[in-house]
Amino acid sequence: MPPSAASASRVRPGAQDVAEAVVNKCQRAYACWPYGGLFIPDVRENHLAIFRTQLNSRSIRRRIRIGLVPALFLCVLISQALPQSDDATTQTMRPVIRGRHAAVASMKAEATEAARRILDAGGNAFDAAVAGQAALAVTDFSLNGLGSDAVLLVYDAREKKVYSINAEPRAPKLATIDWYEKNNGGKIPSSDGLLSGGLPGVIDAWYILLDRWGTMNFEQVLQPAIDLAENGFPLSELGASYIAESKKILKYPTTVKVYLPNGRPPKAGEILKNPDLARTLKKLVEAEKSNGAKSRHQGLQAARDRFYKGDIARNLAAFSEANGGLFRYEDFAAYTAKVETPISINYRGYQVYKNPSASQGPTELIALNLLEGYDLKALGHNSPDFLHTSVEATKLAMADREKYLGDMDFIKIPYDGLLSKDYARERRKLIDPQKASLELRPGAPEKFAGSNAQLDRPVHEVLTGDASHVGDTSYIAVVDKDRNVVSFEPSLHSSFGTGVVMGDTGIIFNCRGDYYSLVRGEANALEPGKRPRSTLQSTLIMKDGQPYAILGSPGGDDQVMRTMQTLINMIDFGMNIQQAIESPRWSSRSFPASPFPHTMYPGDMSVESRIPEATREALIARGHKLHVEPPWSLGSNAGIVLDSSTGVLDAGADPRVDAYAWAW
Repeated sequence: MPPSAASASRVRPGAQDVAEAVVNKCQRAYACWPYGGLFIPDVRENHLAIFRTQLNSRSIRRRIRIGLVPALFLCVLISQALPQSDDATTQTMRPVIRGRHAAVASMKAEATEAARRILDAGGNAFDAAVAGQAALAVTDFSLNGLGSDAVLLVYDAREKKVYSINAEPRAPKLATIDWYEKNNGGKIPSSDGLLSGGLPGVIDAWYILLDRWGTMNFEQVLQPAIDLAENGFPLSELGASYIAESKKILKYPTTVKVYLPNGRPPKAGEILKNPDLARTLKKLVEAEKSNGAKSRHQGLQAARDRFYKGDIARNLAAFSEANGGLFRYEDFAAYTAKVETPISINYRGYQVYKNPSASQGPTELIALNLLEGYDLKALGHNSPDFLHTSVEATKLAMADREKYLGDMDFIKIPYDGLLSKDYARERRKLIDPQKASLELRPGAPEKFAGSNAQLDRPVHEVLTGDASHVGDTSYIAVVDKDRNVVSFEPSLHSSFGTGVVMGDTGIIFNCRGDYYSLVRGEANALEPGKRPRSTLQSTLIMKDGQPYAILGSPGGDDQVMRTMQTLINMIDFGMNIQQAIESPRWSSRSFPASPFPHTMYPGDMSVESRIPEATREALIARGHKLHVEPPWSLGSNAGIVLDSSTGVLDAGADPRVDAYAWAW
């Protein structure tokens, strides 16, 4: 080989290597730069194609042959062409909101402001949470409302104790598997109509918060919501899109009256009012005033009872019966939310709490136990190994959700086994590091709970239908000056819940009724008075006996994946709350969906497009049926972190939605 040819063969591969290194640097810059997700979809790839063309040109290769310094200089020039901070990995679309006195983070600015006003007026976190959620009920109208169900986790600073509040609906007395088999073809309507509905639980949750821990009355905390409902508020782009895109609400005249008041979907910036809802809220205040002279407790009780036992309940029941629903007055009168003892695990020195009953929340604890056996930081954040391991652990946890989780008033849940580190150690062996699982594989935790008798409980896979794993929910987190903590997750379950405004109350019921199974004997099988296993959940984390963080996110079945990713981003990778929220995300549907008909999509996995292409290809090679979602689409997170050493509160809110954080 001539010397010149030999020289060329040595230099050109080196030049190509440097060229590809430059392109890879650009790819990493795009992936790390949060605003990259706002580009027109093809711009990023077009930029990279141009860079590759330029770097492979003869003139550039000639410069590269001189040495690596010009190439590195070119890397700097190209990377500087991308707007980013000196440290792109720490830049966020929104700042961490920090304060020392109190903090609020919620899905709507109006709700955050309502809670702030109550705190500023001397109320505590429990008062502020009621005010904030009531405002959410008005302004985040398609995702939650007075007809919502809810779960809450609270920390009482005086008692130094964590509590769970379960405000999930109970099935009407008329709702049986036999009834749906005989009268509705053995099906529960999915997220549409009163036959998919659930009794409202948030009003009783408000009462519990105010009566047990609060300092204010309904008249004080409901005033912001009454004002928003009566006088209206300007619609956001997202809120306007929910109305414009909903087809089911068009079927119900009472709903059209409220949300399409001029015969068309209102536009962003227009004022939306719900005077009927304002009147319903005022009725609660009227009942409180009529009985408040006796005592604060009796005033609060009277307001609560007017909703569940008074004229409001009778009107709701009459509308239900007249329009084919199964709710009757007796169902409202018998309803109560419950204060329960939460469950928890220790994850790398942090005590992570979840709601124990009628919630999918414990699924996250099962998955965290599995993941604790891996050095996640060594795997690399959002690397193929990290993402594969996280998804596989979630699939195993979700399989246990199907068999074991439900309403503890009706079924036995072997938590001693499910949350055992030994059980996690055994289950971890099922995770193949190179192959995506396609099966639903519940375990046998009973033997880790001191019993050799396995629960005889059926689990089945449904591979037909098109059940959605995504849900529509809201969230508010509050911390006050005394470090009382409230994590409040209310929901209509899907956009506009049942779709039906209940007469002239301004209220839409949640449609949690479509979560029940119609297979007898299953953990979540329908029975009168039973609560469905809800996707609602949030996270409260303690560290060294002090509250460390509260985290929550809407998202249906995806909720536990969203809060788990936020937690891992913080604990394993040292991110602040805002970085943890904004980080690129993944999801899976490789387990039965919560809504009827509970479809499972074996091997399914989704990632935001900010996950690099090479990583996506590696996941596909392992057998994941990968979907690439828009760059900022898999999340609606909010949370607050408490630094006990400095007294500083860090509040974060998701730029993917209308969430808003505040602290001072």
